[in-house]
Amino acid sequence: MPSADSTTARVKGLFADVFELAQVRLELFTVEAQQEASRLTWLAVTAALAVVFVSFGLIFLAVFMTVLLWESQRLLALGVFTALFLGGGAVLAVMALYRARQAANMFSATRDELRRDQERLRT
Repeated sequence: MPSADSTTARVKGLFADVFELAQVRLELFTVEAQQEASRLTWLAVTAALAVVFVSFGLIFLAVFMTVLLWESQRLLALGVFTALFLGGGAVLAVMALYRARQAANMFSATRDELRRDQERLRT
């Protein structure tokens, strides 16, 4: 029969292993969170600049076409560009809503490791 000291040592060792495992998983989570924050920041800045440049381009194209067709078809040009801008905005809004509703795959490595740890502890 094992002595109380060896049982206590085993329990302490088990708790030390569990805490070490939790610390490693927390560090993995922290690294993934930093990487995700960096990626999202870069994505937001790039997307904002793209929106600004494309918006100015479309506005100048609309003005150019309207001035070019001023004498003959100015109302048609204005109507076509209005429909294009509103239609494009509506399509993009629907796409953004659809994408926002999709489940994010953030911290997948941390979740996978925690799942594996849980399976190992059950066996």
